[in-house]
Amino acid sequence: MTTGERRVLDLGCGRRKRPGAVGVDVNPRSEADVLHDLNHYPYPFAEDHFSEVYADNVLEHLDDVLKVMIELHRITRSDGVVEITVPFYAHRNANTDPTHRHWFGVHSFDYFVEGTDHGNFRYSPIRFTLLSVEFNKGLTLRHWFDRAVTRFANRHMDLYENRLATIVPLAQLTFRLRPVK
Repeated sequence: MTTGERRVLDLGCGRRKRPGAVGVDVNPRSEADVLHDLNHYPYPFAEDHFSEVYADNVLEHLDDVLKVMIELHRITRSDGVVEITVPFYAHRNANTDPTHRHWFGVHSFDYFVEGTDHGNFRYSPIRFTLLSVEFNKGLTLRHWFDRAVTRFANRHMDLYENRLATIVPLAQLTFRLRPVK
């Protein structure tokens, strides 16, 4: 698919739908344009339809991450970007919500990316290019210590995750991926 009109999808938009996006949510009290349970496949969108797909704190609530990733790959254009924000596994918010079904670390999406330590495991037929991983993207960090730990973690992700994450847990991770088609 070639570059065309910008089409944005906001999965699990809730009451804070991104401006200009098509919002999807299961809750009729949300700002959703499309009411759909994201645990039901396929999603009600054509292949290669969206240039940007956002899943902000929704993936951890869904039944099957692999099926979701296959759907995101299907509906995103080859020049598009999928941005997924999830709670970081070590943070208390990842573990206190009883509706969370999955926990995520720095390398959780490596299974979909060639050239990573886990990229050779073929749990699904789809592939993505990993554009970036960032701790606490978009969060307002009021305390200097939180800002310093976030800067350190973003520069030294493996060291932070392996040695410091349980001592000073950060809140969330944001992954930016591009489908390989």
